[in-house]
Amino acid sequence: MSTLEIIAVLINIIGVWLTARRIRWCWPVSVVAVLLYAWIFYDAKLYSDMLLQVIFAFLQGYGWWCWSQGGLDNGKVHVARLPLQTAVLNLIVGAMAAVLLGSLMAHFTDAVVPWLDASLTAFSLVASVWAARKYVASWWLWIVLDCVYVGMYLHRDLDLTAGLYAGFVVLAFYGYRAWRRDLLSQESLRGELSTGA
Repeated sequence: MSTLEIIAVLINIIGVWLTARRIRWCWPVSVVAVLLYAWIFYDAKLYSDMLLQVIFAFLQGYGWWCWSQGGLDNGKVHVARLPLQTAVLNLIVGAMAAVLLGSLMAHFTDAVVPWLDASLTAFSLVASVWAARKYVASWWLWIVLDCVYVGMYLHRDLDLTAGLYAGFVVLAFYGYRAWRRDLLSQESLRGELSTGA
């Protein structure tokens, strides 16, 4: 455990908490966290994860832009249901990306768990895009991924990071409940407006 890892954990917690609260400042806070983790993962030879953090840095800008586009209520974004067709297509793309990245990492690097790391990376990108688009289902995907991440980080002796991801599981359940409550409230209000109540 390093000082850098401790700082990265704390900033990550703040970023995920802001995301769960639907506050768009989660995106710039998360940029700092992902850049710190890019360095940590490079050091741990988790190259797919390192690459993921670099891509996450750019996705933070996309998330900030998406969350800045209307749908704000008291500074919080409104959320949406994930269309089934979008879910299936995105998961297929995630699986294809996992195979491609896993193959590259297995053949061209000294990555310690190339296939697992690549799969987690690919599907984390899917979850990030879903979160940027404000889909409630993004939290379910994060819950599954974060559980697997805990095991991988324990395997690489990144105990504090494993603890962070265990905390992310708890925060993801919180985020899911908060976003689902907002979604149901939005749908109820739309129903009342359409019936003239």
